[in-house]
Amino acid sequence: MARIYTLVNQKGGVGKTTTAINLGAYLARLGQRVLIVDLDSQANATSCLGVNKHNVQSGTYEALLGISPAANSLLTNPDLKLTLLPSSPALAGAEVELATETEGRGAHLRQALAPLAEAYDYILIDCPPSLGILTLNGLLAAQDGVIIPVQCEYLALEGLGQLMSTIQRVRGIFPTLKVRGVILTMYDARAHLSTDVVTEVRKHFPNQVFSAIVPRSVRLAEAPSYGLPIAAYAPASTGAQAYEALARELMQGDGVLPTQA
Repeated sequence: MARIYTLVNQKGGVGKTTTAINLGAYLARLGQRVLIVDLDSQANATSCLGVNKHNVQSGTYEALLGISPAANSLLTNPDLKLTLLPSSPALAGAEVELATETEGRGAHLRQALAPLAEAYDYILIDCPPSLGILTLNGLLAAQDGVIIPVQCEYLALEGLGQLMSTIQRVRGIFPTLKVRGVILTMYDARAHLSTDVVTEVRKHFPNQVFSAIVPRSVRLAEAPSYGLPIAAYAPASTGAQAYEALARELMQGDGVLPTQA
């Protein structure tokens, strides 16, 4: 059965989508069968993997609302060895349509992904930068936990309390929901503030912060414009090294990769 992780942070610009696609790419390079689920109507993960969001005929919107099985919407890139459940601007309508339901509105994604669980080793869900109904669906589908990207800047810390409160409320209906780990992103070794944020986050999340830290990187910023993950665009860059280290660390923690590998 697939390990399903949801990448979540209600603050935008923290590297959530960047982490989803690049972590997924390195998991695939390490031999894992990986599905990336784009749960954001901005469809950034879709675009970052070279798919024109305006040409998507079927994706997460249709899967969420039961219009079409998720399996019918999957796009596989054989070169990257990645599979994508794409998004499109139509997904914005799901917020309104699901809001009218009186019960079960947060369980649609979990139900949509259930038939795919045996076909993949990892399913990574990229949530929108909000704490709305789509993110609730992402959280309720995260059977193995949430991964929280945190930008190494002061304002990034302010929203963590709100996010943790949301996770705590979701545990009322999904008691086993857990934080799999916090990944520090956009780290600038020249800035004292970055170091301070690392220290502060590790203090608040003892034993839950990944050792791998993603640096601020021009190459990481450029890669999406080519529709490629950093593993294919600039594999020798510091950003690529960080995401490969993160993938190995995640797999080691999951018991998939030997610690000495």
